[in-house]
Amino acid sequence: MASRRPRPGRHLIVFFLGLAVLYGLTALSQAGVKDPETPWRPALGLDLQGGTRITLTAEKAPSKENLDEARRIIDQRVNGSGVAEAAVTTQGGRNIVVEVPGKTKNRNQLEETVKRQAQLRFRLVACSDQRPGACDTSASTGGMGLGRAPLSLAEDDPTDGATPTDGATDGATDGATPTDGATAPSDAPTDVPSDAPTDGATDAPTAEDPGGDGKAWTVKDSIAWSRSPDQASIAEFGQYACDAKGVLLDAEGKAAELPDDPDKPLVACSQPEDGLSIKYLLSQSVVEGTELDNAAAGTPQNGVGWEVQIEMGNSKDRAHPKGSAGASSDFEEVSRAFNGTEEQFAIVLDGSVISAPVMNAVITDGRSSITGDFTEQQALDLANSLKFGALPIKFNDEQTSVEEIGPSLAGNQLSAGLTAGAIGLILVMLYCLFYYRGLGLVVVSSLFVAAIITYALVLLLSKTAGFTLTLPGIAGLIIAVGVTADSFVIFFERIRDEMREGKSMRVAVETGWARARVTRVAANTVQILSALVLYIFATGAVKGFGFALGLTTLIDLAVLFWFTKPMVSWLAQFKAFNSGHKLSGLSKETLGMDITPSRPRRPAVAGGDA
Repeated sequence: MASRRPRPGRHLIVFFLGLAVLYGLTALSQAGVKDPETPWRPALGLDLQGGTRITLTAEKAPSKENLDEARRIIDQRVNGSGVAEAAVTTQGGRNIVVEVPGKTKNRNQLEETVKRQAQLRFRLVACSDQRPGACDTSASTGGMGLGRAPLSLAEDDPTDGATPTDGATDGATDGATPTDGATAPSDAPTDVPSDAPTDGATDAPTAEDPGGDGKAWTVKDSIAWSRSPDQASIAEFGQYACDAKGVLLDAEGKAAELPDDPDKPLVACSQPEDGLSIKYLLSQSVVEGTELDNAAAGTPQNGVGWEVQIEMGNSKDRAHPKGSAGASSDFEEVSRAFNGTEEQFAIVLDGSVISAPVMNAVITDGRSSITGDFTEQQALDLANSLKFGALPIKFNDEQTSVEEIGPSLAGNQLSAGLTAGAIGLILVMLYCLFYYRGLGLVVVSSLFVAAIITYALVLLLSKTAGFTLTLPGIAGLIIAVGVTADSFVIFFERIRDEMREGKSMRVAVETGWARARVTRVAANTVQILSALVLYIFATGAVKGFGFALGLTTLIDLAVLFWFTKPMVSWLAQFKAFNSGHKLSGLSKETLGMDITPSRPRRPAVAGGDA
């Protein structure tokens, strides 16, 4: 069976098409850069161009463990990809210093992302400014002090024929004695203690004890309470207002800071939209943000804009609040109760309502999304805050400082590093041209191709993954020059060995490649593993060095397989190379073969005298 003939021309065409696609993607990533000084320029790190420094001061002296945990969470938020090389350090016993490379256009948003508590909770809406509902005290009767839900909602409330009591429906009155004078339904539980008070003074349903029996709060209780909240919560709701900035104000017009206790109802404001903020009365938390399995920013299907997609879990390996089966099951129960109604549930982040939608479907898999007027960066910041958890400490807003800082290295360090890389590259090229002659052209072109691929990927990663180029990163890129040159040496020397055995260049290229690629792949695999170890276990600049080293090693493999080898196979088709011309680098002199012509032996004369 005939061997398959190599087609180097076809491989080279495909390679250059791929290179064109790469630069097309890079051009698209640079299209949004409006600063005329930064297009087609990689993002530089703190050591080369400076950036923004944020100093956070804890309100109280935290423990060392809490301070270190807060530092770790903030580091994950600002450097989630591991290549942005933002520096997050502790200072003293109360401060955390965050240094982010580059100019920050929206410093307030960066500050908010860094110090956000990220306490996410799902609560049920009892009423709001726009829908007073159960909080409309004008609907209460006889001084009972309990608001009634609108008739349309009351009809959707399954009460099994029982008369509503003070803030409790059938799901919340198990074992409770009615306190508003209504007669208990005939199918009421018969296990009510005989000494139960009849005046409702001690066993009346409250926000903390929905059934008046001291039992733990359940999701059914939250649903029942949201449809008929207790009087104390309604009274508290009436004491506050929301300003245009979404700040909760007390009766005197001063900013009020209510504790965001997951076991108690909450009065909260929505995030302002078009200069309007809505006030809500919310139930206890039915799902905690700590029960999220994942959070990611994305675009909605068949839609525009950005949303934060969240996934809740039902893991039995961890404890869930209030002994529930899990966030997914609790959320499904709420969606079944609210589906098809106008009742709302609220997504509350750090005590502020970021969304209060209605249920249009029963959510059984725990997957939903937080929607709003998000920009891409806002959605990414929120997803990172939720994914990496809540801060264990709170910071003092008045003592938070934000400032611009200069580069930590002298201004000539970058030019010195680039100059060193250029000199090394030129020396390698000159040596290869001197030693390999014609084949040295392959070395020069391969190094040039590797350089432009590296440049395009650095630009692309700067915009898509936040990669910043530091001096250690530049060192990792310079090392690639030696790694790539080593690949040529192994391949070319294999070809020369095969030709010393008398094979033509065409045959020598294929047989030499079969042996050289095994050696080269093994060496590059070791290098990639080394870079991976540095990237996973190191921090800061060393992590960036490992990333740059791994990136350039992968580029070396790609260039070797898809450019260098096809290029050598293509040159083998030319007579100048295949016949061993002096300038090809494959002549007998260059190969070290014996070129001295052998002298013919003189024939012996037989018989007689000379």
